[in-house]
Amino acid sequence: MLNLPDTARNNLVAVVGEFVGTFLFLFFSFAGTQVSNTPAPAEGAPPNTSNLLYSALSFGFALTVNVWAFYRVTGGLFNPAVTLALTLVGGISVLRAVLLVPTQLLAGIAAAGVVSALFPGPANFGTSLGGGASISQGLFIEMFLTAQLIFIIIMLAVVKHKSTYLAPVGIGLTFFVTEMIGDYYTGGSLNPARSLGPAVINRNFPGYHWIYWVGPGLGSLLACGFYGLLQLFHYHTVNPGQDFNDVEARISSEKGDDGSERTANGHSRGPSEATTNPPATPSS
Repeated sequence: MLNLPDTARNNLVAVVGEFVGTFLFLFFSFAGTQVSNTPAPAEGAPPNTSNLLYSALSFGFALTVNVWAFYRVTGGLFNPAVTLALTLVGGISVLRAVLLVPTQLLAGIAAAGVVSALFPGPANFGTSLGGGASISQGLFIEMFLTAQLIFIIIMLAVVKHKSTYLAPVGIGLTFFVTEMIGDYYTGGSLNPARSLGPAVINRNFPGYHWIYWVGPGLGSLLACGFYGLLQLFHYHTVNPGQDFNDVEARISSEKGDDGSERTANGHSRGPSEATTNPPATPSS
């Protein structure tokens, strides 16, 4: 047991867990992409859907299994854009976020370095614009795909419900879909750590590298803004009871919109009446 105050100990465990989790996620993602891009596709070649599918599956499954493993340790963030979003919605503290972001970036560099050293040939798992996409198109592709991913993370993992334990599956599937769309045009980053690692190892920072930071950041703000709007309108009251079982649904249906209970004859009895005026006991 670490002889540290709880806050310091928890932050230390979170940093170590996030480094290992981010490293494993990106190691297997980079390795799968390296295999799919061997040999490297020719410049301007049409999309090879088999290669894109292979890469997208590598990222999707790597995220799913590692989020599931590290969810109870660090939350399984693995992404500075996700860390920003969870800070904005109150999922983690600002201090924790400040500690985790550089940890994730270092883990991305480490994962890229290990994959580059282990697998022969040049590192072919970096992010770059393709398919004729312009810089502005790449920026907004990254923004919207990141917004989709982060909104799913908020609704499945941050907002607690009976299916929260399945959140890694939904998050992994979402990431797989976004990779299927974005891989050909931007490399499907959605994560500054994912783009920084290969850029550092290859010593290649294209002039538009900034879109892999700004795009996910804007996507994070967009997803948080939409979630805040839903909260403002009390979205949980629009379609309530989605997580109820049969017994809870029946109990809920016996209550009015104001929390009053329905009596056997169909009349409404308010909450205060139900507690302060109990039915009289029969006299002997």
